[in-house]
Amino acid sequence: MVNKTAVRILVEKGLKVTPQRIAVLDILLNLENHPAADTITEYLRLNYPHVPIGTVYKILDVFLEKGIVNKVQTENGIIRFDPVTEKHHHLYSLDSERIEDFYDPQLNKILEDYFSKNQIQNFKIEDIKVHLKGRFTDNLKSIK
Repeated sequence: MVNKTAVRILVEKGLKVTPQRIAVLDILLNLENHPAADTITEYLRLNYPHVPIGTVYKILDVFLEKGIVNKVQTENGIIRFDPVTEKHHHLYSLDSERIEDFYDPQLNKILEDYFSKNQIQNFKIEDIKVHLKGRFTDNLKSIK
């Protein structure tokens, strides 16, 4: 079944709708765990067994360029991908590398107010994202 949300996003961003792009975006939208390219490739190969990882990286690069996904980097330098483009922050587990989205409009306002009053010389802020490091206490593991 074709993910209509994925098709709509691709069309809205002016991208050619291909089965591989739909599949990669569908994986990103459904995993909800900020997967790495390798994980995306593993899931993609369930339906498209011969898609090279290079194709996945090219698709992800286009998605980054078009603002469909954002990068999230782990402590180990692994790049993971986040399809949530609305303003949010991340909770990152140091022991499991689990990443969760964290929404807090009050924190956003505090940060925006602070930096509007305290400009950084020779630097124009375009976005503020907080990456909180710690440990989750619910013992759920991350799928990288």
